[in-house]
Amino acid sequence: MVSVGQFCINVSDLEKSIEFYSDILGLTVEHRIQIPGVDEAVLVGDDGIAKIQISKQLEQTGPIEHSNAFWKLYMFTDDCAALYQKAVDYGCESVQTPIVLDEWKVTMGFVKDPDGYLVEILQRH
Repeated sequence: MVSVGQFCINVSDLEKSIEFYSDILGLTVEHRIQIPGVDEAVLVGDDGIAKIQISKQLEQTGPIEHSNAFWKLYMFTDDCAALYQKAVDYGCESVQTPIVLDEWKVTMGFVKDPDGYLVEILQRH
C-alpha cells in the first residue's frame, strides 16, 4: 500500500494560517506540534484522511519566499462560490472568480492564502 500522508508548507504567521485554513476554509486542527525551532499544526478535512501541515520556522522572519516548485493546493467543497467569497471577504487576494468548467464538470475559483500560496477551490458536479 502507498498513500500520501500530508503536505507541509512554511508560513510566516502560524496563528493567522490556522485561522485561514480552519475558520475560513473549514479544516479541523487535528493536533499541534512544538519541536526545537519549529511550531506546527496539522489540519484535516471532513474525510478524515486528507491533511495539510503548516509550519512556522521560528528563526524565519519576513514573508515566505516562493519558488516555482509549489503550484497550488486543491480544496474540495460542495459550494465553490460561497467558500471563495468567504476567503475574499476575509482579505485573501482573488486570482480567479469561480467559473464552471463543463468539460470537467466542476466549478473552480482561486485565491491566495495569507502567505501567497495559490489555493484552488473546487466543486465537483
